[in-house]
Amino acid sequence: MSEPDLERPAWRRIMAGRDPAQGHRASTPLELLFDLCFVVGVAQAAASLHHALSEGHPGSGVLGYAMVFFAIWWAWMNFTWFASAYDTDDVLYRLLVLAQITGVLILAAGVPRAFGERDFGLVTLGYAVMRLAMVGLWVRAAREDAPGRASARRYAVGVTLVQAGWIARLALTGQAGLAGFLVLVLAELAVPLWAERARRTAWHPGHIAERYGLFTLIVLGESVLAAVNAIQAGLERGIVVTALLSVALSGIVIVFSMWWVYFAQPADRILVSGRAAFRWGYGHYLVFSSAAAVGAGLGVVIDHDTHHAHIGALAAGAAVAVPVAVFVLSVWLVHVRPHRRGPWVNAGFPVVALAVLATPLTPVPLPSIAVLMALLVVVSARVRA
Repeated sequence: MSEPDLERPAWRRIMAGRDPAQGHRASTPLELLFDLCFVVGVAQAAASLHHALSEGHPGSGVLGYAMVFFAIWWAWMNFTWFASAYDTDDVLYRLLVLAQITGVLILAAGVPRAFGERDFGLVTLGYAVMRLAMVGLWVRAAREDAPGRASARRYAVGVTLVQAGWIARLALTGQAGLAGFLVLVLAELAVPLWAERARRTAWHPGHIAERYGLFTLIVLGESVLAAVNAIQAGLERGIVVTALLSVALSGIVIVFSMWWVYFAQPADRILVSGRAAFRWGYGHYLVFSSAAAVGAGLGVVIDHDTHHAHIGALAAGAAVAVPVAVFVLSVWLVHVRPHRRGPWVNAGFPVVALAVLATPLTPVPLPSIAVLMALLVVVSARVRA
């Protein structure tokens, strides 16, 4: 589909594959709305993680967060790659995308019940709305794009079967429900691997890199918002100003450093060959989930400092240290190592991650994390690719 074909709205266009070499491919207003609405789900998941950690339930909190975040991330990722290949921007396409946005809002509404009562009914309903709308897009691509028909059919069949499994999982409880979740996650991850063997969809490397970068920015922004809300709560509870300033300044340095190391290299260079696409795309589950969890961790620290948390100083420090370390390691694996930036940078990321994990053992974990992240930025900036 040529670029001029998309310059004006239409009731219906043929859903042919986009040109993967198209110049100046940018995110559309609909994609940006899609991202913003999905972050509502991310914010709900992070807020629930914050409360679970502060109440002294790290195991169930992290597990619930990982499960809910998978549903949000997977639905977002599937649409993002589809839109890069088949964005017709006609009325039917827009309606199916808006249906997916509605689905994530339903999912977000069910997050507190999923965390508090392990009731995944509303979350599953929202996920089903998103995935069945995605099936509609794949069926349309299979009908209208002859070259990509085989892979589109595989996507439609695979997503439908796995979605049936998610609905059936609602009948399982306890360990059986968790086992069912893990099996279905593996099935979800396998669908694109199977479908792309028929024919690679015509996604655009530059467009995909931009979409992931924008979502990273939005998730980091959600962490900033969570930190601001936590600081405001600290002020209302009468926290000592010096302690509050330490948390605020450390949080700013940490989030800014996370932004810096992520955007130090252009991701489209990694995606051009296509061989690393799955590893890069799937690896962002850890990038996104850890970035959002940092804001939750900062809130836990404020709760601890104001004596509103049922945990000790070690656990409060770990609430920030663990997601920051996961972020550093995941960015290193998917974003830094493929560029082969040299021994200093390649060694710096895992060393900093390990050092960050040790900071809860120090008297000042947050300032220590901030210093370590700032040092990582300096190393990344001074050593050229």
